[in-house]
Amino acid sequence: MGTMQLDRRQVMAGGLALMASPAMAADTAPIVNPVVRQCADAQVFRHSDGWYYMTGSVPEYDRLVLRRARSLAGLAHARGLVIWRRPASGKLAGYIWAPELHWIDGAWAMYFAAGDGDDKFHIRTYVLRGEGADPFTARWSMAGQLQTPWDTFTLDSTSFVHQGRRWLCWAQHEPGVDTNSNLYLAPLASLTSLAAAPVRLSVPTLDWEVRGFKVNEAPAALIRNGRIFLTYSASATDARYCLGMLTAPADANWMDPRVWTKSPVPVFASSPANKVWGPGHNSFTVDEHGRDMLVYHARDYAEIKGDPLFDPNRHTRIQPIHYRPDGVPDFGVPVANGRLG
Repeated sequence: MGTMQLDRRQVMAGGLALMASPAMAADTAPIVNPVVRQCADAQVFRHSDGWYYMTGSVPEYDRLVLRRARSLAGLAHARGLVIWRRPASGKLAGYIWAPELHWIDGAWAMYFAAGDGDDKFHIRTYVLRGEGADPFTARWSMAGQLQTPWDTFTLDSTSFVHQGRRWLCWAQHEPGVDTNSNLYLAPLASLTSLAAAPVRLSVPTLDWEVRGFKVNEAPAALIRNGRIFLTYSASATDARYCLGMLTAPADANWMDPRVWTKSPVPVFASSPANKVWGPGHNSFTVDEHGRDMLVYHARDYAEIKGDPLFDPNRHTRIQPIHYRPDGVPDFGVPVANGRLG
């Protein structure tokens, strides 16, 4: 697919939609959970410019929003910039899901999933490219649709670099496989094209992966202690939503599915004791002291009226990651609302 043209009015609308300038000073206040309310599928990362950038799905599923702060706690009161809104009709006018912001080859890239106006669930992955060092003033344009072997339901792309090679991992429905989505991995050739045929890393088969829907989605990579830990989300997006994890040696051939092992049980799940339900769609970042942190969304209640996809109260939460003696991350349980101790 060639480069798609972005309506200039859409870019201008996004650029003018800065609700307020972001906080410029570092915030020394503690993290208080939930950090940002009604922000699902949250991605937070600390860029080399010292800012924490955050994006995620909004309840209306109609726009891409970016916020930033000098500290993780500061994201709680950072205002959002709308960098893109869906058109009124046609291509990309459906549901807008799960953006991720990355700095790739000297420019910004935002991967996101979008449906069409006449079929909101015709979900495919697209990429916006932002020219300029500051994503809040960058010139954003549409780079195009991610090209994979199948023109099917595709979402939740994440990108990372290891040993000089840039990778893309994503969720997709594969024709002939009786699941909603599986996980795939491939090196990137460009923002929208793969450098090799993808490998299928994981198919939902375990009982905790197929509750409500047969789902493996929302991968996130943590490379530590000589291994890559690839978390993902499973099952329906209600209280059954949870995190699983794939593990492989950091120096292995990741395109060989045999090097990957799957956790037999969820590594992060609902906590009735702490009243946090359906934790999932995580990302990883570090705090101001370099400590590894888990970013995820969850609700404050288990009972949902109607389709959980349209319940707006998936809130962004942050908590530290601990490691077992063997170097494997221990995510513990979702912490209760309030100040992070």
